Amino acid sequence: MNDAQSVIKNGAVAIKNGKIIAVDKIGKIQSSYKANRMIPGEGMVLMPGLVNGHSHSAMVLFRGLADDLALQDWLQNYIFPAEAKFVDDNFVRVGEQLACWEMIRGGTTTFVDMYFKPDVASQVVNECGLRAIIAPSSIDFPSPGFQGWDDAFAAAVDFVKRSKGKNPRIIPAIAAHAPYTVSPENLKQAIEAARQYDVPLTIHLAETKTEVEDVQKRYNATPVQHLENLGFLEPRVFAAHVVWPNESEIALMAKRGIGVIHNPDSNLKLASAFAPIPAMLKAGIKVGLGTDGAASNNVLDMWKAIRLTALIHKGTTLDPTAVPANTVLRMATVGGAEALGLADKIGAIKVGLQADLIQVELNEPHLIPIYNIISHLVYAANAQDVDTVIVDGKVLMQKRKMLTLDPERIRLEATSIADRIDAELRPNKDAQL
Repeated sequence: MNDAQSVIKNGAVAIKNGKIIAVDKIGKIQSSYKANRMIPGEGMVLMPGLVNGHSHSAMVLFRGLADDLALQDWLQNYIFPAEAKFVDDNFVRVGEQLACWEMIRGGTTTFVDMYFKPDVASQVVNECGLRAIIAPSSIDFPSPGFQGWDDAFAAAVDFVKRSKGKNPRIIPAIAAHAPYTVSPENLKQAIEAARQYDVPLTIHLAETKTEVEDVQKRYNATPVQHLENLGFLEPRVFAAHVVWPNESEIALMAKRGIGVIHNPDSNLKLASAFAPIPAMLKAGIKVGLGTDGAASNNVLDMWKAIRLTALIHKGTTLDPTAVPANTVLRMATVGGAEALGLADKIGAIKVGLQADLIQVELNEPHLIPIYNIISHLVYAANAQDVDTVIVDGKVLMQKRKMLTLDPERIRLEATSIADRIDAELRPNKDAQL
């Protein structure tokens, strides 16, 4: 995923101290370097790991809990009450482990986690070996462990201060939930803190038509313009969804240099509409891909997001050349890294970058024959084709075997928590059946 998007047949990569030090034909690499460990690649494509720019990882434990609902109904009547009742340290620990297992299995090597209990989430990420931006969510009303904005935001800032620079794979960040759930004064606090501590800031933005109407009514401005009026928009900010910007706002976001994370699965499932991704790309906005949380997706599968992105914008524009395969694959790798401000570290197979790489097996029937590898990765590959996952030069999965997590224990603990949630939320289920 360099600028030329070159494909090296019979290629190899040399890794030292977690970084890529050479990329070339296998013969040249073998003659120039002596490896302590060599990972074979016959029948595989080696590519950068996928970058999931927006998730609420531990929400995998709410997967399938409340489906086929509008966003506001889903949030206010199901998700927020469930979080208040069940989200604690153990919930986040097990949920984060389950999410990391799913993401490693599907070839995601970097993800953004906008949720609660950041110290617990960070410990899981540290142990499993993934790379993550951990952004504890702050919101104006009560959330798990907090009475409202003041204590939640204070805890988030404390996490940033304690965590920044401690682990090169874990970047602390500020997260303001959304313009309709965070007051203007608190949004200003959030961006000022992000500047003070020089960390990223993430926010849900212009996700639904209802949000646009609500913010317009309250502040006499659309969500994007509202943030601009507050001096909020700058390159450290990356916004999730951005389904409803107008033409002038697209130009404004490009000018301000913010990143946008496209979440096609949840946008479709929650009927939020179709984000104008072709127009954003044309304007020069840094666009990455995300899965959102598994309560609204319902999987943390970046391959699904890749394929949907390639397909839905052809349908909405009636243009088969809109968002072509090479553009989408870029969005899932180096484009996502750019949106998150990490392009100097990850996203491409390039000397000097961190060795965050995956191998995808090409021998399954749905990948035969091969004329164009990029086309296959976008339109035919799936999460089950990922064979090997490497982050910072450390192998997290090989031959589809997890090396840093215990899947059986995670499965049992996640099922136990789900059984308790099901029993408490649906006490009359059997009678109703």
